[in-house]
Amino acid sequence: MKYSSNFTNDLKIGENKEYLILDFIKKKYPKAYKIQGYCKECDIYIPECDLKIEIKYDKKSNETGNIVVEIEMFNKPSALFTTKSDFWIYYDDIELMILKPIEIKDLIIWYELKAVTFIGKGDIKSKRAILIPKDLIRNKSTICTL
Repeated sequence: MKYSSNFTNDLKIGENKEYLILDFIKKKYPKAYKIQGYCKECDIYIPECDLKIEIKYDKKSNETGNIVVEIEMFNKPSALFTTKSDFWIYYDDIELMILKPIEIKDLIIWYELKAVTFIGKGDIKSKRAILIPKDLIRNKSTICTL
């Protein structure tokens, strides 16, 4: 049951962070809302400007210095390779790093970053991801604090 409790706990933490970021977004876009349930396309929708936002919480990046960018799960493209979101927001409990998915892809290509395969905390199957140095993400992002 360790998997289930870790997954449930991680999901709850992630959802709490999404609501925290939603409150921040609503200061400028009061009609913004969190998509309820599982939605592959986005976590937050802003109807005022028709924008889809994906939230990525990566507290561990404060220790590792890398942002994990998933690209494949269950042997199928996922996350960065399937996103429909206009912006991704990375949050590490310190700052929000806001950028477009194409900018993340540009970093991967420009710096010739390679995918790694690992089993993430709470996962039962391996995933493929790119570990992008956090400073590269930060330098390409609009930075905000909550």
